[in-house]
Amino acid sequence: MNRIVTATRDDREEILALYKTMLYGPADWNEYYPNEDTIEFDLSRNALYVMKDDEDRIIAAISIDEDEDVKNLSCWSRELIPSAELARLCVRKDMQNQGIAKKMMRYVFEILKKEGNKGVHILVKTGHEAALSSYSAIGFRMVGECNLFDKDFVCMEIPL
Repeated sequence: MNRIVTATRDDREEILALYKTMLYGPADWNEYYPNEDTIEFDLSRNALYVMKDDEDRIIAAISIDEDEDVKNLSCWSRELIPSAELARLCVRKDMQNQGIAKKMMRYVFEILKKEGNKGVHILVKTGHEAALSSYSAIGFRMVGECNLFDKDFVCMEIPL
């Protein structure tokens, strides 16, 4: 039975390996992002969650991010403040299209609700149709577009 847990320092290499399997795909990750520093930042805040299978292998990861540039975008609904940002959702390629991303998000939604958040937002790389479709199916709605980190994104959010 798959289980979701807070990632630990022992998971670092396996998380990085998972991230690397997604390089140059529709999310436009590359050799510089996400990297070891990104993982360390998430671990330092207990903000990185992984799904592990019965053999204790990581099959998915998701982070609760803290980025002031994203937080300060004008498109986010004032009614959903405080809100949190999700980032770096990643599911092992051979495990995709099985509802794992949805389970990961719903798990983190419960944590964020308990922390008093009213909403969740996420940036999706423009043109990443699979992610846009998946997030819309969960209930996220598009609230704007932006250019950050020299990339174009669709801004999506969902009330908790």
